[in-house]
Parts: sequence; C-alpha cells; structure tokens
Amino acid sequence: MKVILLQDVKNVGKKDEVVEVSDGYGRNFIIKRKLGAVATAQNLNEAKQAINAKKHKEAQEKDEAIVLQAQIKKVTVEIKVRVGANGKLFGAVKAKDVAEALIKQTGLEGIDRQKISLVEPVKGVGLYKATAKLHKDVNADFLVKVVEG
Repeated sequence: MKVILLQDVKNVGKKDEVVEVSDGYGRNFIIKRKLGAVATAQNLNEAKQAINAKKHKEAQEKDEAIVLQAQIKKVTVEIKVRVGANGKLFGAVKAKDVAEALIKQTGLEGIDRQKISLVEPVKGVGLYKATAKLHKDVNADFLVKVVEG
C-alpha cells in the first residue's frame, strides 16, 4: 500500500514523502492516526505541489540570506567598553552584545540574535572575528572592534 505521510513517522519517512507500507500497518496505524493518507492521484498531486512550494520557499530564504551575508561582511561593529588601568575589561563582551550592536549599527532585519557567535573570547581592546549563521548553508563573518569608552 502506498501512503503519503502527513507528518514525520519514525522509521518510516518524513512529511510529504510517498512510502510503501504493508496494508495492515497503513490502514490500522498510519491512516487511523491521521499520520498519512492513501496515495491516490489527487493526493499525489497535492503532495507534489506541497514539495515544490517548500523547495521554492527554501530557495527564496537562501537567496535572502546571501544578500544579507554580502551586507554583513562589509560591516565592522564597534563596541565601547570600560577598561581598567591595566587594560582589562570590566565585565565581558558576549555574543548577545555583539548581536545587539550589529542590529543597532546596521539597521538590518532578519538577523537572529541567538545565531551570532564569537570565534574567540573577547579579552581586551582590539579586533575580533564573529560569525552570524543566517541559513543552514550561509554564514557571514564580520569584525568586532572593541574600543575603550
């Protein structure tokens, strides 16, 4: 029996896949629990349309991420921190601080604060590298300039 999965089913397949299962398993488990539907011609067409729409949306998101990546690579984010007499920082500069400064200084939307990370910890005044994960395939590296302020 061919079934189109409406949800991910462990050890069977992912959503919108057409899978071959035994008749009893298909009728008594997958269809009964609304995890899938019988693979009729109409259902197959709907599944193909859903897959194509999903692919189109993913391609569009990736294109937007590439454009955002080009804009972020040009940026050097400047963060002002208090510095002690011996050049040590008061407190720490965290990825959250870098993310807020990046959004504030560039005005770019679509940057997720949780997906920005520092390559190395900030120990003092100077230049540091940071990475923003914009999409599963697209990362943008940029510089963070920590200055005394």
